[in-house]
Amino acid sequence: MEQIISHKNMVPISGGTFNMGTPDDEHHWSEDGDWDEASDEKPQHQVTVSSFNMGKYPVTQAEYEAVMGQNPSNFKGPNLPVEDVTWFEAIDFCNKLSLQEGLSPAYTIKDKEVLWNQNSKGYRLPTEAEWEYACRAGTTSPYYTGDEITIEHAHFDLTFDKAYTRPVGSYGPNPWGLYDMQGNVSNWCWDWFQEYPDTAQTNPVGASSGTDRVIRGGNCIATAAYLRSAYRYQSDPSTRDYIGIRLVRP
Repeated sequence: MEQIISHKNMVPISGGTFNMGTPDDEHHWSEDGDWDEASDEKPQHQVTVSSFNMGKYPVTQAEYEAVMGQNPSNFKGPNLPVEDVTWFEAIDFCNKLSLQEGLSPAYTIKDKEVLWNQNSKGYRLPTEAEWEYACRAGTTSPYYTGDEITIEHAHFDLTFDKAYTRPVGSYGPNPWGLYDMQGNVSNWCWDWFQEYPDTAQTNPVGASSGTDRVIRGGNCIATAAYLRSAYRYQSDPSTRDYIGIRLVRP
């Protein structure tokens, strides 16, 4: 199988305006069988994002190892998505890949403080708004596949003891040609987690500080509710479980 290199497969995403978050009339079942009102995903609000380029696939293990010299993944395979990556390792990967290609790094790292130079042309993580905009790909339904998603569309709903990842691109793309936006491995975003505002936003980048970074996309052990385009969760930047990287460039 030909080795997939995600940073050589960037999809241009034209900027636009969309409704970010979950509408009041959208409900779903949580894992404990109760109605989940998805309060972290409300209020739904209007967001405008500028154009950007996003990796057609998640970063593969072969690509990550070529840049970083090691592979933290639990499930090994060159075309499997790299996973068990901390947020800091994802940031470091973006900078090192940029330097390899003669680009100015997007991030300045000082101990545990990371500053983003938004004028850089280097590789970076998507903002939470960019991620949802790209995942939705013009759709307004819970999933880009419609009101439901099945194992024909994505890799998910496995038990911990039988978990595994699949090669990137194993399922069909979303309407904008992006693969594995839902399921397989989750994606780190740039943003510190915060509650949504109730006003329109343009190119939001999250809070200026916090304790947890945003994670998007669901993964191989997630149930369908956690693969919804609006679903968001957060974790300490040192977390590793089933989390990978989706690259963005201006």
